[in-house]
Amino acid sequence: MTVRSTDHGPKPEADLDALTDIAASEWPMDAWYAAAYDTEVGRQLAPFKVAGLPVVLYRTLAGVPVALADACWHRLVPLSMGKLCGDDVECGYHGIRYDTEGGCTFMPAQKTINPSAGVQSYPTVERHRFVWVWPGNPSKADPDLIPDIHWNDDPEWAADGKVIEVDAGYQLILDNLMDLTHEEFIHTSSIGNDALSNAEFDTVHDKETRQVTVTRWMRDIEPPPLWKNLLKVKYPEYDGRVDRWQIIRYQAPATICIDVGVAIAGTGAPEGDRSQGVNGYVLNTMCPTGPKTARYLWAIARNFAIDRQRVTNELREGVSKVFFEDETMLNAQQQAIDTNPGYDFYNLNIDAGGMWVRRMIKEMLAAESDLPPASSQEAGRE
Repeated sequence: MTVRSTDHGPKPEADLDALTDIAASEWPMDAWYAAAYDTEVGRQLAPFKVAGLPVVLYRTLAGVPVALADACWHRLVPLSMGKLCGDDVECGYHGIRYDTEGGCTFMPAQKTINPSAGVQSYPTVERHRFVWVWPGNPSKADPDLIPDIHWNDDPEWAADGKVIEVDAGYQLILDNLMDLTHEEFIHTSSIGNDALSNAEFDTVHDKETRQVTVTRWMRDIEPPPLWKNLLKVKYPEYDGRVDRWQIIRYQAPATICIDVGVAIAGTGAPEGDRSQGVNGYVLNTMCPTGPKTARYLWAIARNFAIDRQRVTNELREGVSKVFFEDETMLNAQQQAIDTNPGYDFYNLNIDAGGMWVRRMIKEMLAAESDLPPASSQEAGRE
């Protein structure tokens, strides 16, 4: 079912009792999380946390990514402190080895392998330049559920990005991305101006696909500095007003792709003709690493001047500066929440998208609570 909210969104008080608290730190387990960029995973054992779980990532000799629980069955020493023996992981403490499915293949000083020996393996897929891990019930790990961020490796687009280790809960990052009116106040030197908070917006949520979309058009405005410079890449002589768009698309549980751009004012962009503009996608996906920490993987993709590396570098660094400003604010917000654990939070109309995101996460958590968890050994053998 798709529901649409027009203008400035629903009255917040109508939805408060159905929303999770802003300080909540829970996350669904039956979901795909981007644990790392593809370049971060190779023939070295690399420790990560996925949905709060310690995981070791590596590639087989054939280049296939593998994710195992980062704790030896014997004494719980992190397997990431060991080494690779072919495609097997050897614990650095006592030399016990595990295959790509988590099964024990070797025990020192004995011929018989204890039948209970093994570690959990996690379904893993490499897609869109990210390595995705499913920490929950492996029987539900459908690759078709991986969020669509194809712009990150589409040959018609140029994309680059970074990783941010944020000292704030992942839901606070989702809040930040679902309402971009803060750009007017935090990012005034790059992408923000008062056209954002003055523009009407449209919020649509789809319970079946677990997606939320917030659309905002700003017509006939002065472009903020970053967009003014990007438009000049395509139209060096143009120095006038623009039509600007932000279309924020959330995909549960922790991915947000933002369709952004500007076009020369009055050339038809709001009606679908973006040919006289510049278009980008800001790709964001969060991997919760703890109740108050998250690994934030992002990229900025564009479909203009895609063969100009200088534009790629300057755009990546420009967006990186913007996200550093967000990171500073989010870290401070998390600290303030920790200091005031009983605070009653309030919502504004601009929070409509984030409120629906929290509702969907809460529904995913409720659905998981009705199912018995898979045992560690069963998950490792699926």
